Amino acid sequence: MSANLEAAGAATLEPAGPAAVVRTVEDTVLGRIGGALRERDFRWWFAGQVTSASGVMAQGVALSWWVLQQTGDAVWLSVMTFATWGPTLVGGAWAGAVVDRADRRRLLLVTQAALLGIAATLAALAATGHLALWNVVVASVLSGTVIAFDAPARQVYVVDLVGEDGVASAVGLWEVALNASRVIGPGIGGALLAASGATACFAINALSYLPPLIVLTRMQARTRAPRARKDKSGTAREGLRYALHSPVMRALLPMSAASGLIFGMSVALPPLVERSLHQGGGAFGAMMAAFGAGGLPGALLAASRPVPTGRRVRVLALFTAASVVAISLAPDLPLALAAMVLLGVTSIWFIASANTLAQLRCRPEMRGRVMSLWGMAMTGVAPIAGFGVAAVVQYVGPREGFAVSGVLLAAATAAGWRALHE
Repeated sequence: MSANLEAAGAATLEPAGPAAVVRTVEDTVLGRIGGALRERDFRWWFAGQVTSASGVMAQGVALSWWVLQQTGDAVWLSVMTFATWGPTLVGGAWAGAVVDRADRRRLLLVTQAALLGIAATLAALAATGHLALWNVVVASVLSGTVIAFDAPARQVYVVDLVGEDGVASAVGLWEVALNASRVIGPGIGGALLAASGATACFAINALSYLPPLIVLTRMQARTRAPRARKDKSGTAREGLRYALHSPVMRALLPMSAASGLIFGMSVALPPLVERSLHQGGGAFGAMMAAFGAGGLPGALLAASRPVPTGRRVRVLALFTAASVVAISLAPDLPLALAAMVLLGVTSIWFIASANTLAQLRCRPEMRGRVMSLWGMAMTGVAPIAGFGVAAVVQYVGPREGFAVSGVLLAAATAAGWRALHE
């Protein structure tokens, strides 16, 4: 005991030179950010996700712009959003129950291969001149059905790879991957759209699924989250009951639903760029890239905080809502781009912290269902609300339509304020 105290005292009195300062920083911020990257399999998984997400973003830029040019009606952007995310709203709870009972790696091999096939089909249709609105809608429905299983499986599989201690770092780094893709993807998509058309964007997306598939065939989970039993306790209904009885989940899920309109900005952003800022497809890609550029530091800030608090989540939500309103009021492209960077920082920091809080506050055997409910709130509700946003864009104005998501997020935050007091 005495020896330990003496050693502690000696350590305290030791001069804090540059090396000590570096070690201190690594043990705090940098160490927490890179915690999940210490796992070799997670490093490969992370790299594959950057590639895949960039391909998705490139295709998203092409699809949004293609649909708007074909129809000239923002309502069709809502139709596309509903086609993609409607299956998550309808079947997300059941998909989460499947994820809780399944081998996540095998499930991901199936879902990633299916998404590759859908993207390749779109590329073939575009290349042969047979791409039409109806088959784009069908492809979006099929993709959305696969994503209903793929999204919660990816989130739970991360816990399998790094363990619960690395969840915050892994979620933050996943947001880094997403936001790197928001910089890389729109840049690639905008360039390919201008040079070669939508076909190249679809092909790039199909190829981007190959790295994750290769990684999945070669990796094994370090730990395995408890699986739900194939009885009443493992049903979707039990997951819903569990979330409804948790004050924190009741606060977080409406906030997730409101933020879904921000991340699903393909409905309101193209009209804002075209009609209010009087810019073209390149500016749309630049706005998406600015969002991603801001999201990178936001994700790193989230990864550096291993245990998010409810207070931090609600404050970040309010800053995110304010950033949305600032973009809607921006008089020109430079100010809109600056506000978009700010939105990237606050929104990604907010959503990564809220996602981590939801995962850490739920029982391990419920994690798949809770993450499915999270996805249902964020991406499943957005298509329905998107029709309202599109109506505001069409009949009131693009600026007012874009501001809707910020107003709703502020209202949801106020409603859940007390539940997130700690």
